[in-house]
Amino acid sequence: MQEFISQTPVASIIFIFTLVTSIYAFSNPGIYGKFMLHPYSVSRGSRIYSIFTSGLIHQDWGHLFFNMLSYYFFAFQLERMIGHWQFGVLYIVSLALSDLSTILKHKDHYGYNSLGASGAVSAVVFSFILFNPGATLFVFFIPMNAVLFGVAYLFYSAYASRQSSHINHDAHFFGALSGIIITIILYPQIVAYFIRQLGLG
Repeated sequence: MQEFISQTPVASIIFIFTLVTSIYAFSNPGIYGKFMLHPYSVSRGSRIYSIFTSGLIHQDWGHLFFNMLSYYFFAFQLERMIGHWQFGVLYIVSLALSDLSTILKHKDHYGYNSLGASGAVSAVVFSFILFNPGATLFVFFIPMNAVLFGVAYLFYSAYASRQSSHINHDAHFFGALSGIIITIILYPQIVAYFIRQLGLG
């Protein structure tokens, strides 16, 4: 654990803080009311902070496990690749950008709230894929190519977004897009590198 914190301090702090906050919220329901994204309020200039705090809580253990497992696979390696402040910018900015579609979609729905770090995690996944599209992951001991995992992640999100819950699955797509764009802004050469890694150039 000390090695993770020393080599990847930003990813480690986000990981630990998200776990602690989410687990605390499971036994303290009042946290949900304070932290969840409320598009109706945000679109009217109130509770702007919920754009960020909503990424610190999750609906249940399954939601937390899926997001943090994906984060664990990619975030620590990504911080080593792109740097500490770059990783922090990618995560925080993507968390905010991934919520924009939800805010616009539900700006007139007073009863709608959403939560979860899905958008920012999706950004991390797809940023990593740009750097290492040929990576092999072991998901529940099953080897899976990083690109295929990313595609499966989005397909799952598209399916899950049709289910009724507070989980902001819509943020996956916009989080992925944000992660790709921010990575290209930080490292313009990554586009040519990615194409070469796929054997297309």
